[in-house]
This record gives sequence, C-alpha cells and structure tokens, in this order.
Amino acid sequence: MFRSLWIKFFLLLTAVSLIALSSALLLRDLMVSDFRKYLEGEMEDRVYWVTAQLESTYEKYSGWERDKVIEDTVWALMLGFNMRLYDKEGSLVIDTGQAVDSLSPLVKKRVTALSEITDQRGSGRFVPYALFLGGNEIGHLEVSLLRPGKESLFIHRSNMMLLLSLLLLGGSAIVLSFVFSKKLTKPVKGLTEGVTAISKGNLKKRVLIPGNDEIGSLSIAFNRMAQTLETHEALRKKITSNIAHELRTPMSIIRGELEGMMDGFIPADREHLDSLYAEIKRLMTILEGIEELARAEASILTLRKLPIELGTFLGNITGRFRQTFNEKGVALEVQCKDGLTANADPDRLSQIIMNLLGNALKATPEGGRVLIKAEQKGAGLAIEVLDSGCGIEPKDLPFIFERFFKGKDGGLGIGLTIVRELVEAHGGRIEARSEHGKGSSLTVFLPH
Repeated sequence: MFRSLWIKFFLLLTAVSLIALSSALLLRDLMVSDFRKYLEGEMEDRVYWVTAQLESTYEKYSGWERDKVIEDTVWALMLGFNMRLYDKEGSLVIDTGQAVDSLSPLVKKRVTALSEITDQRGSGRFVPYALFLGGNEIGHLEVSLLRPGKESLFIHRSNMMLLLSLLLLGGSAIVLSFVFSKKLTKPVKGLTEGVTAISKGNLKKRVLIPGNDEIGSLSIAFNRMAQTLETHEALRKKITSNIAHELRTPMSIIRGELEGMMDGFIPADREHLDSLYAEIKRLMTILEGIEELARAEASILTLRKLPIELGTFLGNITGRFRQTFNEKGVALEVQCKDGLTANADPDRLSQIIMNLLGNALKATPEGGRVLIKAEQKGAGLAIEVLDSGCGIEPKDLPFIFERFFKGKDGGLGIGLTIVRELVEAHGGRIEARSEHGKGSSLTVFLPH
C-alpha cells in the first residue's frame, strides 16, 4: 500500500498540515499562559491597592470601624477579590459577604452583577497579607481571587475558536492533501502507463500532460521518443518486407541451380558458374539499393537544413554531370535566378537532383535536351527537371514513385522512391508530368 507514490505524497502533506496545526495548539497554550500571568500580576497590584486603602482608612479613623471599611470591602469585590479583614488580635472585622449584605437591595444587585459573582462565600483559597501603620502591625487581610466571567469567557471562546480551526483547517488540509497528492501523481501514473504500453509493443501510445513544468517537458520528451521508436519500427518492417520481396527470386534461382548441380542434372561448368555469379551480383545490387532506400526513409531523423544559394549549388552538380551528358550527346542546361535560396540539407538535396538527372539522362536519346529550372512558387520553391526523352506511359505514371515499380527500362525501381522520401522528409512534395514519346517533367516543391 505504502509503495504507491500518491499515498506517500498524501501522508507527507497530511504530516505537514498536522505539524502546522500542532504549532497552533502550542501558540494557544502560550497565549493563555501569558494571559493568566498578566491577570495574576494585575490582581497582585490590585491587592496592594486594597491594603494601602485599608491602612489609610485605619489611620483616618484611628482604628477598625466596621461601618467605615464597608466601602473598601465592596471596592475590593469590584476589583475581583473576596476578602476578610482581621484586627491585630485576630478577630474578624468584616468580610465580603457581610459588606454586600449591608448594602441596599438595589445597590447589592448592581454590585453583584458588576462583580460577576452570585455567592461570594464560596470563594477559593484565601491568601493572608499583613497590614502595617508606622511600622506596627494593625491587622491582616485575607483575599481570595475571584474568577471573573470575562476571563472565563475569553478562555472558553479561545478554546472554541481553536477547536473550530482544528476541525475546519485540519479537515480542509486533509482534503486538499488528498486532492493535490492525486493531482501531483496523476502525470507520473500516465507516464508509467505509457512506458508500460511501449514495453509491450504498443508504439502508438502517447501521453497527454498539459503544462510547462518539468513533468510537461518529460511528457513531450516521452512522446518524441515514442514517435522515434515508431518510425524506426516502421522502417524495420519496410526493410524486412522489401528484402523478402526482392531477394526471393534470385535466391530461388541460385538454390535451383545448386540443387541441380548437386543432383547431377546441371554440370558445374563455367557457364553455369557465371550464371550463379550474376545472380549473386544481382543480390548485392538489391541489398545496396535497399540500404540506400532505408537511409532515405530515415532521413527525417537526420536532416540538417542550411540556407543554400541555388545558382551555385545547381552549377556544381551539373558540372559533375557535364562530361557524362556530353558523351551521350545530350545538352544540359540550368535556369536559376540570382539570389534564389533554399532551406534544405545540402547532401540530401544533392542526392535528389542527381537521381532526377540520372533518370532524365537514361530516358533522353542522343541529340536531346535536359533542363533544370529553379524558381519561386508562392511561399515555396520549385525545382523542375525537364527532358525531351521517351516519356512515361499514362498507365505507369501514377505508380512511378512506388517502391520497386519497374518501368519498361527495367532497373531496381527505387530511384524515384528515394527521391520522394527525401523530398517528404524536407516537408515538400514531388509531382510528375509526362507525354509519352515527347518527354517528362518532375518538379520538386520545397517550403521555405
């Protein structure tokens, strides 16, 4: 149970909340303690006020006159004390109850209400204080501290407020801890599910985690990884299918001839050995072509686009082909405005142009003409290779970019497939137009 990440987050946030609430309890105890100490100090000062007033009354009347100290006793009650006054012989002079009973009913009612007591005789422990005048003891005073209703009300309300705070804030903290722990761990759970799906072979699995934080960046990286794995897997399947398709025929021929030689039906002479060697060369050609096609299909993963000045770029390529075209008697021309640039991978774009030129040269007879024309087309760029060759039959035109499609001139059938893959890797497209017997036009459209 505790292995779950959201449980750990929940317990952590709950623990932090409980620690915060515990600090509130500690703070409350400190506040109440300080409040009580303040009250005790205040009451101690008031006791000395009372003793000073009683000593003054004794001096004024030259003794303890019960009727004269009633006012002082009632005043002490109003200050929060229940008191007993004794003379120096220890005889009771007056106490709070007697003083209150001596008052008129109306005054007694008001004093009782103001002093917030109903029965002064039920007070707590009495503390004695000696009374002096001129260095001589004149009696002693016993006082008991009453607990005013205001103090009790303050403590009661503070306790209730603290209890409500604990219930509301504590409950809210626990609920929020639960919600946020779920929310924090949900992206991690989604990534875990994605990794599990990938590990089981579901390379199409993606995770959708919004946000620009670290988890969001991790989800983007995960999706990129999954996309790369899916692309590689698709390439692997294509290559496997291509190899199985193309190698079946020559391997069958080689096997048949070898079995015939082993059974004695076919002699192992130079003629038949040359036949086997030719089939092996054919196998090597197929493998090299498949390897080149695989690199083209994977080029989207390795493109390094750079700004290319097309006039110079096309001039360099045609310079390399010029001798070959001259030997066949085919004219090669370039039309490109100065300053025209393309944003492409130089190596891949060079491979595209050379493949198109090679196909155009094959299709163009002696005395023909091949033209490379580059121009701006809308927001993009168009590079067109035109030839005056034999053209493409209408029934073959829709299929010339399909892998291993072989026209009437034979070949492996992957040259234009490679061109299409490289163009699409750049985010562009390629189109073909042809009129059989008059020539063809293949146009590469590249975005800026």
